[in-house]
Amino acid sequence: MPGTGAPPPAALPHLRSHPRGGVRGGQGASGCGPAVPPQLGARVVGGEDAVAHSWPWQISLQYSRNGGWSHTCGGTLIAPSWVLTAAHCFSSSLTYRVVLGEHDLTGAVAPCRGGGGVSPVPPIPLHAASPCSNDIALIKLTQPVQESASIQAACLPPSGLELPNNYPCEVTGWGRLWTNGPLADVLQQALLPVVDYSTCSQADWWGGLVRTSMVCAGGDGVVSGCNGDSGGPLSCQRDGLWEVHGIVSFGSSWGCNTYKKPTVFTRVSAYIDWINEVGPSHLAVARAWHGRETERSGPLCPKSNVYNRSSFKY
Repeated sequence: MPGTGAPPPAALPHLRSHPRGGVRGGQGASGCGPAVPPQLGARVVGGEDAVAHSWPWQISLQYSRNGGWSHTCGGTLIAPSWVLTAAHCFSSSLTYRVVLGEHDLTGAVAPCRGGGGVSPVPPIPLHAASPCSNDIALIKLTQPVQESASIQAACLPPSGLELPNNYPCEVTGWGRLWTNGPLADVLQQALLPVVDYSTCSQADWWGGLVRTSMVCAGGDGVVSGCNGDSGGPLSCQRDGLWEVHGIVSFGSSWGCNTYKKPTVFTRVSAYIDWINEVGPSHLAVARAWHGRETERSGPLCPKSNVYNRSSFKY
């Protein structure tokens, strides 16, 4: 999460949530969405360290490499057996695990608390209208996790809900601290205000690459998501609860924090019906994308997946 320069607008305070949501997009019986109040600094420079376990739905998707495990993407715990992430994070040739309840990934080669396997079942595609659409996936864990102070399911928004322009949200992840920089060891957080579709789809912003099934956030040239944040949540407070409204999908190949090239997220509220259809009934890594395997470039989600010269997958 790169960033330098002027202080961002003040973030909404974290509040403890009441039971709500779960996988049902705000309509279930299970509790969701609690968070520990973060310590927000006056300036965002490469993001900032989150307070430990203040985003308890954040997961690290890791793949097996040279006898150890490497972080590749983020994700969101939405139910005891289900994680929401980006479809482009996966390769059929790799073995993955999901790590929950972590804050500092230093020494992640060792077994991590809350580590869970991913069910090795063929993906279930959801056909897309364009190459950048439907970058969403559900991971079915091999066994349900026990919720605790550091592991909690996120709330999901109601189906179809779109947040207004400049609505304050937070992106979190262990992605690069600046363009071509190192991955973060400690979970980072950064304020990213929503950029509405009418603005983000303008020619000098993202133009036709942005669809109504996406949500943009940031674009000030200061703060953004970056490689390694893919699949992670865009968390927004609404009616006193924190809901996950976005899944980190792609950004600019000119630099993660390029002006008028906000981080683009899959809009979760556009897929609530699909999540509810797939989640309860399939023991699978259910991919909702355009069905083409992506290339990988080392321990990050693929930068090689370029749709034009101004964008790439994180």
